[in-house]
Amino acid sequence: MTVVTTELLRRFDVPGPRYTSYPTADRFVEAFGEKEYILALQQRRVGSAAKAMPLSLYVHIPFCESLCYYCACNKIITRHPERAEVYLRYLSREIDLHTAHCGVGQHVSQLHFGGGTPTFLSDDGLRELIGMLKRSFVLVPGGEYSIEVDPRTVDEKRLALLAELGFNRLSFGVQDFDPEVQKAVHRIQPAEKVFALIESARKLGFESVNVDLIYGLPRQTPESFDRTLAQVAQLRPDRIALYAYAHLPERFKSQRRIISAELPMASAKVSMLARSIDVFMNAGYVYVGMDHFALPEDALAVAKRQGRLHRNFQGYSTQPDCDLIALGVSAIGRVGATYSQNVKTLDEYYDAINHGHLPIVRGLALTRDDLVRRAVIMALMCQGEVLFEPVEQSWLIDFRRYFEAELQQLEEMAEQGLVKVGAEGIEVTTMGWFFVRGVAMVFDKYLQADRNRARFSRII
Repeated sequence: MTVVTTELLRRFDVPGPRYTSYPTADRFVEAFGEKEYILALQQRRVGSAAKAMPLSLYVHIPFCESLCYYCACNKIITRHPERAEVYLRYLSREIDLHTAHCGVGQHVSQLHFGGGTPTFLSDDGLRELIGMLKRSFVLVPGGEYSIEVDPRTVDEKRLALLAELGFNRLSFGVQDFDPEVQKAVHRIQPAEKVFALIESARKLGFESVNVDLIYGLPRQTPESFDRTLAQVAQLRPDRIALYAYAHLPERFKSQRRIISAELPMASAKVSMLARSIDVFMNAGYVYVGMDHFALPEDALAVAKRQGRLHRNFQGYSTQPDCDLIALGVSAIGRVGATYSQNVKTLDEYYDAINHGHLPIVRGLALTRDDLVRRAVIMALMCQGEVLFEPVEQSWLIDFRRYFEAELQQLEEMAEQGLVKVGAEGIEVTTMGWFFVRGVAMVFDKYLQADRNRARFSRII
């Protein structure tokens, strides 16, 4: 594997965005509200986008039965399933508020249920939610319909229900198979159960099965994580998402239960990342980028080879520049050249809908500069390269003049072997993939102007 030096570790052990959007969500403003969002929906309805480009839908289910200490998601811990029944009624009303402005019957090619724990919903609740969506949207054949699954909440019978409802992709939250790590993060789930569930998913015909892993958790070592990597390689899911744990206890109350002294050092985290890449590449996976791996025949790997890879709020995606309608508390969406986010608490969410309002709390209308920089950052994050000429033709700019300061910053990265800057473009090297977020940060105008990065996870 490529040798990552101590100096590089020291320099890049800094907070930085994950770039599931640009500008990042911390730049959203309350000046963008329901009125601006409705305008974006109406413009989509009357424009060519509604006919030419299918929608993506995201539904946030915030409920969980137990607390995972590492989790930074917007969640509500409860053992009262009736709370979900109330929530579904409000989701139905939010869908109606959307279709009043964007119209009924728009085509959807991508659907994702996230959380929280979407499988917190009962079987009847899942049926009800899918029924709501199908009454208002058209889920096209061949689309990607995925759901996040907590292995502790499902069995083969429940997986069969998900297949019956039209889901064709599953994402299992594994994180780590090591029992000591599971105890440290309050998430006990035997490896045998995960193996049995994925075997059942294959028999049921799901097109793609993803496994989420997290490195940097308490009590993890490179050696202990090697054992998890070996088990995952044996499991051989279609996709693997490998995330770096972001320890931000000042922002996320649940993380205060984690003992900081038990967290691995940055050098150990990079070792885990390097060894993960080595194991998965040797097992035949394609390194899609940053935190995703896929088997060569999986749609994500195919999209990477064909230059069709994109990145949205759920991570890497095969959907190109697709408008995303986000439903539920705290959900973030994208319509046209805008981003928007719903309110973060149930009380606020219910109150807005009771008053007939879409529950938008903040958002952003992108400027031309935002759009140019988003194109560059997403090219780096998804393809590992930026070609000057296509950007110049699309945005009518002289790339070297427009990004003169950024190219100067990249010179030091080029000397360190992280990027290659040539006459035709910028290429991220094999070593540079370890620090691709750092490369993208160079083109983040907001971040360069505001050096306060404490709100972000560390890029190593």
